[in-house]
Amino acid sequence: MYRPSCLADLPRDTPAIVEGVEASGPLADRLLDLGFLPGTPVRMVRRAPLGDPCVYEVRGTRLCLRRTEAERVRVRPADSAEGTA
Repeated sequence: MYRPSCLADLPRDTPAIVEGVEASGPLADRLLDLGFLPGTPVRMVRRAPLGDPCVYEVRGTRLCLRRTEAERVRVRPADSAEGTA
C-alpha cells in the first residue's frame, strides 16, 4: 500500500494528486481555499535558491508556500490515481 508523502518533498515537475490536508484551524481553511482539495492535481514548479519557499501549480494557478505549510498537504504520485476509483 502506498503511503502519501507531503507536498514539500515533491520533486520538481513531478505530477501528484492531493490526498488531503493534515492541519486544523486557519491553516487548513487557507490551504483548502487555495485549492488543495483531495483529488486535485498538483506539481512543484520552482524552488527558491535556498530551498524555501516553493511555487506549486494547482488548478491552473501558481502559489508560493513555505515548507512548513507544504508539509501539511499529503500527496500521492499522479500515476497511482489511475488504479483507484
